[in-house]
Amino acid sequence: MNKLFHAQSELREMDALAAEHSPIHALHPLCKLFSTILYICVVVSFPKYNFSGLVMMVLYPIIVFQVSGIPVSLCFYKLRIVLPLVCAVGLANPFLDHTPLLQLGTITVTGGVVSMVTLMLKGLFSLMASFLLIATTSIDALCAALRRLHVPGILTTLLLLTYRYIGVMLEEVSVMTEAYSLRAPGQKGIHISAWGSFLGQLLMRSMDRAEELYGSMVLRGFNGNFFYADISPFCLRDVLYLAICGAAFLCARFYDLPGLLGSLFVG
Repeated sequence: MNKLFHAQSELREMDALAAEHSPIHALHPLCKLFSTILYICVVVSFPKYNFSGLVMMVLYPIIVFQVSGIPVSLCFYKLRIVLPLVCAVGLANPFLDHTPLLQLGTITVTGGVVSMVTLMLKGLFSLMASFLLIATTSIDALCAALRRLHVPGILTTLLLLTYRYIGVMLEEVSVMTEAYSLRAPGQKGIHISAWGSFLGQLLMRSMDRAEELYGSMVLRGFNGNFFYADISPFCLRDVLYLAICGAAFLCARFYDLPGLLGSLFVG
């Protein structure tokens, strides 16, 4: 029960984060969407052994976190369930790739270890960039930006309603869980024998609630299209941000920035 209420509060916290004011929040949603997609594409494109070049890509999320006023720790807390799954993707690499790459004293670092760490960093950086997009852009503004790209209205409406009514489904689950706990006092969780009937009841209650919500929307003039948000057109600030980010990402991808920085400091 407490977990369900906690999940609902976390959804409200994400909406509160997107409603804050900062230079990043004020950017056009399409600008943030394009920069995020470009960042993820560049991060994923790094070779599996290019650990030093990939590390430079951490500067983008760190800078955006600082400018937007969002704590980095909050990102890791919100993604605490997904992060272990991402980190577990490359665990088999050290057992599959035994190519020696580095020699640190008596320790030989194999290609499998480097590729494992690189793969983990790719997943981590991609999740951080995605979190920043959601934390600095409301779902209405994001759907409005997608409509500007001529994404079909049915897809943007489905995205908006799915995000908005996750809380409604969690509320139904909490009511059913409380009713079950009252009928089975002292039992932790829901017994496996009741899973089928519980999910069936949840499906029927969700369908009934969906009919009620749709009826309310029709009475308020819903005709299949939403007025998502009033977003301003692209301005010079958005173009400069996108150009600077794109140039920085491509430089980090195609140039050995760690080597150049190291030669400057050594020289």
